[in-house]
Amino acid sequence: MRKIGPVLLVLVLVLTTALSGCGQNQSQPDKTDGVIKIGAILPLTGPASATGVKLKYAIETAQELINGEHPEIDLELAKTAGLPNLKGAKVEFIFADHQANPEVAKSEAERLIQNEKVAALIGCYHSSATKPASQVAERFGIPFVAGSSSSAALTERGLKWFTRIAPHDGMETKLFFDYLKYLNEKYNAGIRKIAVVYIDNEYGVHAFQMVEKEIQNYKADGFELVADVKYPANVSNVDTEVQKIKAAAPDAIFHASYIGDMTMFVKKYKEMNVVPKVVLSYCGGYQDPQFVKNLGKDADYFAGPNATTSALFEKMPVLAKINEIYKAKAGVDIDGPTLEDFASAMVIAEAINRAGSTDPAKVLEVLKNHEFAAPYFVSGKIKFGEDGQNVYSASVMTQIQNGVYEAVWPETSQTKEPIPAFPAWDKR
Repeated sequence: MRKIGPVLLVLVLVLTTALSGCGQNQSQPDKTDGVIKIGAILPLTGPASATGVKLKYAIETAQELINGEHPEIDLELAKTAGLPNLKGAKVEFIFADHQANPEVAKSEAERLIQNEKVAALIGCYHSSATKPASQVAERFGIPFVAGSSSSAALTERGLKWFTRIAPHDGMETKLFFDYLKYLNEKYNAGIRKIAVVYIDNEYGVHAFQMVEKEIQNYKADGFELVADVKYPANVSNVDTEVQKIKAAAPDAIFHASYIGDMTMFVKKYKEMNVVPKVVLSYCGGYQDPQFVKNLGKDADYFAGPNATTSALFEKMPVLAKINEIYKAKAGVDIDGPTLEDFASAMVIAEAINRAGSTDPAKVLEVLKNHEFAAPYFVSGKIKFGEDGQNVYSASVMTQIQNGVYEAVWPETSQTKEPIPAFPAWDKR
């Protein structure tokens, strides 16, 4: 048998390595067969499944707008069927369930990239799931657009392929203190003592760290941190935690909690007669309209930033029309986190269309350099900074009044004035 010469052997090995792809950019650029697959990793089962299902409806709403013709909605990709720059190719979002488990999120990201050959990833709601899933995207070299994950740490990792729509918890923390200053200055609310209640995961721990950091910039305004109360992710009883909060007697409570936990805390606040002046919630449980369904009148006066509220629909016609499609699927109005995940779906599809290609590098170039129109947000636009963070915060401060999430600050977006202090539980 004739031996292969050294030079020929090297050439064979180089060619073999090139064909194998070395695990990078395995999304098969431009071989779409008329369909472009995008992976969407969500909590479809587990403790946040109710939220995850609504996020899925939001992404399906985006898919319907992209693939159909909706000239009545002033969005670039709603005007024609499919992606015009890719010969009308349709977008298909392939859903995966991470079950609120970071390890599952990681393995599902790998499966979507390697087996489904998706062009990009979106998700994952839980910051603790988004972290490993986006690291997988980084390893394979494909874009990841996070919708509602809020941990500031996600955009502090120096990742090339990661972008995020929602304001991070550092931005929200600053919003909290500025809002409290507004209440103190306009309504003489007398808010000084702050307590932080947070779940023991990526989202909660980083939110608390942001409070510790940001409060240093507000010492001259008289704010002080009087309690930090961490609770386990699998909490089933919050008696001890609420007793600590009551003993600290805070004027304001900052919550980093999901819907089940938040509901549990509010019921216990009522039972133990904890009456702060203000409760502000990071992106999580409060923003889910299920919060009002769970608690009825006891949900009133709670507050937090939100990307949207039904009270704004009258002022924002594009958002109102999007909500009509979403509500037909979900049976409820679109809320802040679901709108942010809707935005992630629209943005990645527009980036692929503007690139005229599924080539990851070309899509990333659009993501990093283009300003996307977003008439469904109060900011009206989305633009990613060098770290991948959307530089335009879409949030307004909302407060539940008579069961409705009213926009209460800034005054330019106000649908109702804020109520600056909780009434006693027995006076509701």
